[in-house]
Amino acid sequence: MSRKASKKRPVKKKVEEIEEEEEELEEEESALSPSFLLHMLFRPKILLILAVFASGLFFFQKLKNQLPDLTQRKEYQIETKNLSLNPAPPHYVPIDIVDQVIKRSQLPEKVSLLDQALVLKIAEAFQNHPWVQKVVSVQKTNTVVVEVLFRKPAAMVELNQNLYPVDNEGILLPSEDFSVSDARRYPIITGIRSVPEGSAGNPWGDLTVKGAAQLAEALGPHWKELDIVSIEAPRRTTAKLALDDLIYRLITTGGSEIVWGRSPKSQRRGELRVEQKIGKLEKYYRDYGGFDRPHGPYEIDIRHWQEISRRPLKQQSNQRSLIRR
Repeated sequence: MSRKASKKRPVKKKVEEIEEEEEELEEEESALSPSFLLHMLFRPKILLILAVFASGLFFFQKLKNQLPDLTQRKEYQIETKNLSLNPAPPHYVPIDIVDQVIKRSQLPEKVSLLDQALVLKIAEAFQNHPWVQKVVSVQKTNTVVVEVLFRKPAAMVELNQNLYPVDNEGILLPSEDFSVSDARRYPIITGIRSVPEGSAGNPWGDLTVKGAAQLAEALGPHWKELDIVSIEAPRRTTAKLALDDLIYRLITTGGSEIVWGRSPKSQRRGELRVEQKIGKLEKYYRDYGGFDRPHGPYEIDIRHWQEISRRPLKQQSNQRSLIRR
C-alpha cells in the first residue's frame, strides 16, 4: 500500500505545477489587456511626461521658425567655382571641368555650407557629367572637397570622317574636349557602322565598339613602338552577337594586317593572354625590323600557341609560311 501511495504523489505534484502555469499565463494576458494598458497610460506621472514632451516639441518648432536663417549668412557661403577636387584631375580631363559641372547642373553661383542637402546636390551634379565615372566622396570643411574617379580615353572611333572618343568600356566622351592633336594620340578604331545610341556619358550601344576599346586600352603603351595605326573591327553578320564571336585585326603603318583575335576580356578557352600576344608582336618586330619587311604587306596571324603564320597580302595564294617563336 505504501508503494501505491508513493506512486500517486508525483501525479498530484504535476497537476499543481500545471495549475500554477495557467495562473501565470492568465496574469500575463491580463497585463497585456487593453484595460490594463489604458490604466497604465492614464497614470498621472505618465500623463505629465507626455505633456512635457509634446509641449517641448511644439515650442522647439516655434522657436526654430523664429530663428534667423543662417544659410544666407556670408560667412557660411562659398562660391561654387571654388569647389576643390582631390586629387587633381588627370591631364586628359578638361581644365575647366568644375565650371562645366556647374553650368550643366545649373548650380547657383554661391551655396551655403549649412545646407543639409548640399552634399547630395554636389554629388549628383558631378555624377551627371560625362567625364565622371564615379563620385567617391563629397566632404564639407571650410569649403567642399570632391573626390572623383574620371573616365579615361582609350580610343577614337572613326565614323563618317569624324573621330569619336570612347573609354575602355565603349562609353562616349565629349568630342569637343579633344583637339585634332589630342585625337591623334589615341588608337583609331575603324570598320564601325553603327552610330552612338546616346549622348556623351552613355555607352555607344555596340558590342563591337566595346571590344575594340578594351583592345585599344591593352595596346595603348605599345601602340607607337609597334607602328600600329588602327584596330579594324569585324563586320557584324547577325544582330545577336557575343564578345567571343568578334575577331579583331591590327593595321600597321605599312599596310600589314595582324590577326589579333578576340577582345582582352574574352573568356574563350584556348585564347592566348594579352601579354602573350604582345610578347609575340614585340619579338616579331625585333626579328624582322617591322611587320612589313622584307616583302610586305603581310597578313600575320598571332593566334597560334607555338608559331606565327604569315602570307603576302598582294598574292591570292593560300600558302603560308610558319615563323617559329
